[in-house]
Amino acid sequence: MNTTSTRAATFHGLHDHPSRPLVLVNVWDAASARVVEDAGATAIATTSAGVAWSLGRPDGNTLTRAEAMDAVARIAASVSVPVPVTVDLESGYADDADGVARTVDAVLEAGAVGINIEDGRLHPDALADRIGAARRAAERAGVPLFVNARTDVHLAGLVDPELRLAETLERARRYRGAGADGVFVPGVRDVETIRALVESIDAPVNVMAGPGSPTVSELAGIGVARISLGSAVAQAAYAVARQATAELLTTGTYDSLAAEVDYADLNALF
Repeated sequence: MNTTSTRAATFHGLHDHPSRPLVLVNVWDAASARVVEDAGATAIATTSAGVAWSLGRPDGNTLTRAEAMDAVARIAASVSVPVPVTVDLESGYADDADGVARTVDAVLEAGAVGINIEDGRLHPDALADRIGAARRAAERAGVPLFVNARTDVHLAGLVDPELRLAETLERARRYRGAGADGVFVPGVRDVETIRALVESIDAPVNVMAGPGSPTVSELAGIGVARISLGSAVAQAAYAVARQATAELLTTGTYDSLAAEVDYADLNALF
């Protein structure tokens, strides 16, 4: 089994422990990936928002495939060989399903073994087509790519609140039928809704967590398989830059920098 296939198999296995969810701190460049790996992460996930911001772009499908994949290649090359990398592809960096297949070819070439691909404002049929194309591209390459289908029904409020659970479950069913391995439902934080999702979706369920969310142990207790932080860590890092600047320009002090990573420790990661 080649290195990419080994990483892919490892990544699939990380979703198979009901009492121990896969927790993912989303990164945006090689340095953040190495810091996260060094802190003990068993897998690395990217944040499309963080990658876009680091390249001077807003989030929201503004990157080209080449720009996104260049970042992914640097991230995948920076971490240890056994550590799998999964990529936030937004809607696939393509105009149609055939283009998504080419994106998946590039993902695998870059060394990543998982993807998130989202519906957002796409019609569910369009995302199902893209998921199918991604799956076929991975099969042609002989790699068990983990396809995580993200639905933004809750996050973007795509339907009225009383309809969101049913709509999410219908989309999950459709995306699973198209070849998705897991289902990602960002924007839900209440335990009962998450429990209903876990009980009704026949695949590993991924939620996005942060301040105000149930704890990892609480989410594990209701069967959540995967927990990720989205763009929050990148936002927190940029908050430090903003705070340090404001402090320097006002009080002339440096307290915002007290929690910095030691220079020698950071340098030694590369």
